[in-house]
Amino acid sequence: MLTIGFATPVDLWRSDLDTRRTTIAALAEAGVDQVFMADHVSFIDGHGTDGFVEIAALSQLHPSIEVMISVYLLALRHPLPVARQLATMSTIAPGRIRLGVGVGGEDRHEIEVCGVDPRTRGRRTDASLDIIRRLMAGEPVDHHDEFFDIEAARIRPRVDPAIPVIVGGRSDAAVRRAARIGDGWIGAWCSPRRFTEAVGMIDDLAGEAGRDVEWQHGYQPWVGVGPDHETATARVAEAMEAFYSVPFAAFDRYTPRGTPAEVADQLRPYVDAGCRIMNLKIVAGDDAESIEAAGEIASRLKA
Repeated sequence: MLTIGFATPVDLWRSDLDTRRTTIAALAEAGVDQVFMADHVSFIDGHGTDGFVEIAALSQLHPSIEVMISVYLLALRHPLPVARQLATMSTIAPGRIRLGVGVGGEDRHEIEVCGVDPRTRGRRTDASLDIIRRLMAGEPVDHHDEFFDIEAARIRPRVDPAIPVIVGGRSDAAVRRAARIGDGWIGAWCSPRRFTEAVGMIDDLAGEAGRDVEWQHGYQPWVGVGPDHETATARVAEAMEAFYSVPFAAFDRYTPRGTPAEVADQLRPYVDAGCRIMNLKIVAGDDAESIEAAGEIASRLKA
């Protein structure tokens, strides 16, 4: 079954409470299954959003819509408080949470300013995931390595139902991490061919390790929507260049755009390759147009 995600609407937190609720209800009515938001501490020029604070607020705006951090920069945090945040979220919104985890990389300074050596972020993430998995299961945890010195740690209540952990990243290391400890992999800026290769690699590696997982693989593109290709391209190019401070040419080949029907056609190969979470960062004329487009894309991809 395909889950359609929608990035937090641009104007949501500038609206009053009733408008926020109405907006999220409109997403649900359009066929969107979850709202997601990335996590950054101090990205490029210092901007960002705390992923846990955001999904906690989002989860209370609608009784059934799911929420996801995609992706959380786990290497910048200690795993014990993160496990506590997950346990708290499981009480606030049981069965409605996914945690996407990544190592970052677009801005090395963001990692450095948090006191973390960028060269260690992969190993730190692996260690943290192991610790968090065990804590969420209710196990007492002893863990001693180059990053953490933990003795008899425990988080109660046990997280039930379990929160899926989806590993993000374009590298083979991220794919191996997903195969080893994740419930799925979420890609970005990759071709359908690369997506298919990654899913196959995960199946092979997980099989070798004796893991039997009901995979929740995903894809997370920026999407430009407009009445024609030119308008859609101009809209998404402007937004991406403002966010990443990089020319749009770097993202061009990986950015679906056009009418909602054209976008759905461009995304269909990922669904056919095993994508079960399609997280859309839609750039359109305004939030209302983005939500309408999400509904049409969702309808076509779920058909």
